[in-house]
Amino acid sequence: MKINGFIVASVSACLVSVASSTHADNLTLGDKIPMAATKMQNVDGKQVSIADVAGKNGTLVVFSCNHCPFAKAWEGRMVAIGNASAKRGVGAITINSNDPASYPEDSMEVMQQHARDKGYQFPYVVDGTSDVARAFGATHTPEVFLFDKDGKLVYHGAIDDDSVASKVTKNFLNDALAALVEGKPISVSETKAIGCTIKYRSKT
Repeated sequence: MKINGFIVASVSACLVSVASSTHADNLTLGDKIPMAATKMQNVDGKQVSIADVAGKNGTLVVFSCNHCPFAKAWEGRMVAIGNASAKRGVGAITINSNDPASYPEDSMEVMQQHARDKGYQFPYVVDGTSDVARAFGATHTPEVFLFDKDGKLVYHGAIDDDSVASKVTKNFLNDALAALVEGKPISVSETKAIGCTIKYRSKT
């Protein structure tokens, strides 16, 4: 996995690490979507659950945020994939589990601006307790979870292999989506998610 040097230099306030897809707390391949019925506030003010967006061929869940340089670097590609996934019968949702008390840029107001500016055509919701991220074992932004039509995990990890779009050589998520829709085996089902750590809200 390649990382742009400028991005690395710009994350002094953001703890960056590499999450192995085999981390003990993460979902494993074949696991069902956790907390699928949990309602979360979307940028349009409505309450939306993962189950609400599920498509006939599967569901794409991405944990992301507004402040992280890595999330920003991949956001354009993530939005393009999410917008296109509906045509493939795969529902998409992006979840922000960060505590805005730690990073004000992760507030709902900024999420709404991001959604407008980037052209989101799918829900961008706030995980108000961070419990959804905990249930997934999600630790980084961006971090991708792709589920099949039965709600079983078939791909987990990164969007692709480089934070710089022009340098991408392996399109992990797009390849997994294509295989899923075509009913073919996913050749690369686990990769490493690189990004800022999710800033969980404190448990009360």
